[in-house]
Amino acid sequence: MAKTKYKTLWYCSECGADSPKWAGRCPSCGAWNTLVEERVAASAPLRSPSPVAGRKADAVALNDIRAEEQPRIKLPSGELNRVLGGGLVPGAMVLIGGEPGVGKSTLVLQNLLAIKTKTILYASGEESATQLKMRADRLGRGSDNLFVACETSLESIMGHIEKVQPGIVVIDSIQTIASDALDSSAGSVSQVRECAARLLAYAKTSGVPVILIGHITKEGSLAGPKVLEHIVDAVLQFEGDRQYMFRILRAIKNRFGSTSELGIYEMGRSGLREVTNPSELLLGDLAEELSGVAIGVTVEGARPFLIEVQALVSTAAYGTPQRTVTGFDSKRMNMLLAVLEKRVGFKLAAKDVFLNIAGGIKVADPALDLPVVCAILSSNFDTVVPRDTCMAGEVGLSGEIRPVGRMEQRVAEAEKLGMSRMIVPRGSLKGVDVSRFKITVIEVARVDEAFKHLFA
Repeated sequence: MAKTKYKTLWYCSECGADSPKWAGRCPSCGAWNTLVEERVAASAPLRSPSPVAGRKADAVALNDIRAEEQPRIKLPSGELNRVLGGGLVPGAMVLIGGEPGVGKSTLVLQNLLAIKTKTILYASGEESATQLKMRADRLGRGSDNLFVACETSLESIMGHIEKVQPGIVVIDSIQTIASDALDSSAGSVSQVRECAARLLAYAKTSGVPVILIGHITKEGSLAGPKVLEHIVDAVLQFEGDRQYMFRILRAIKNRFGSTSELGIYEMGRSGLREVTNPSELLLGDLAEELSGVAIGVTVEGARPFLIEVQALVSTAAYGTPQRTVTGFDSKRMNMLLAVLEKRVGFKLAAKDVFLNIAGGIKVADPALDLPVVCAILSSNFDTVVPRDTCMAGEVGLSGEIRPVGRMEQRVAEAEKLGMSRMIVPRGSLKGVDVSRFKITVIEVARVDEAFKHLFA
C-alpha cells in the first residue's frame, strides 16, 4: 500500500492565501506575520472548489435577469428575525460568533426547538447528545423533528445530511469540523476554509440554509481565516457582559438586510428572553436623583431607546489623571473633554474622569455626545441633572451641537417613557409638527446653551 505523500504549505490566517514558503508579509493581502505552517497531502488541491463550480451558463444581460423575492423562513425570535433582515433566507449561510458561554448555542437551539414545520439537523462537534438533551430540558422544550449528530468529520456530516434531508442545518462549531481530504487539524486555516466552502456549495445547490456557530479570538474577532467571513452571507456577533444578564445581537455583515439592526435578549434560567422595550431595563431608578447621571436617546438600526450615561469626576490622586471608559469610545471622550476645556472653559485636565454606559452595552451613536458632556459636568459640580430630562446631539470641535438622524423617533420614544423635557440640536426638527408632542422640546445650538437650561 503506497504511503501518502505530504507537503508543507503556509496559509495566511487573514485572507486564506497559500504560499510554498514562509514570508513575513502575506503576498496576497499584505498582512504581516499571518502565515501559518500546515501539512497537506501532495495530491490535495491548493484551493477549495468554488460553490458555483460545475455550473455552465452563458452571460446574461442585467435587464434580462428575473429577480424574484425569496420567501424567508420566519424564526420564533422576533429579535433574531430583525437582525437577519426579516428571517432566514433559503440557501443562505449564517455565521454566529461570540464569547464562550455567552449563549450562542442556546440562542440557536431555542429557536430550532420551536420550529415544527421543518426537519432540522444539528451537528455538534463540541457537545454530546446527552448535553444537548439536558439543555433542551432546561429550555423546557422537546422536538421530534430535530436530529442530533455528534460528529467532527465533514464527510460524516454530509452523510447525515443525505440521509435526513433536513430543511435547516446547524454546525456547532465550524472550528471543530475537519475534512478527511486534508491532513491538518480541525480549526486550521485550510480546514476551516475547506469545510466552509463545501457547506456553502451544499447550501447554494440545495436551497437549505446553513447556520454556523464560530469561536472568537481573545481580541474579540471571529477565529479562523478572514475568508470565512467573506464566504458566508451573514455574520452575527452575539455579545454581552458576564456581570449582566443582557445579550446583544449585532449584524456585522448581511447580504440580505441591514447591518445596523440590533437585537436585545435577557439571559434567564429557562433560556433567552426577548427584550421588546429596552428603555425600561436600561434606565436606573427614576425616583433617585444623583449627580453625574444623564439620560440620552440613542438609535440602533430603526429602534430608538433611552439609556443612562454615568460619569464620575474626582481630583487626580496621582500625577497623571485617569480616563476610564466602559461602553463608549475612549478617544471620543477625550475629544469631548478637550472641547469642554477649550471652548467652554471647564478645567478638567487635572481630574480623573470615569464614564460608564449603564446596562453593560456598547454604543457608538454620536447623539450620546451631549449626554456624556452633561453627565461629566454634573459630576464635576455635584449638580443633579433632572431625571425627567433627556437629550441627544453630536458635539463638534468648536462646541456646537450638530443634528443627528431620526430625531422625530427619538422624541416620540422619550415621550413614551414619560420624559418632560428633551434637549435637541437646533434645526434637527425641521418640517416636524412639534405641537403634537406633549414633551417640551428645547433646541440649542451650542454646548453652553444646553448647560444653562440644565444647571441654571
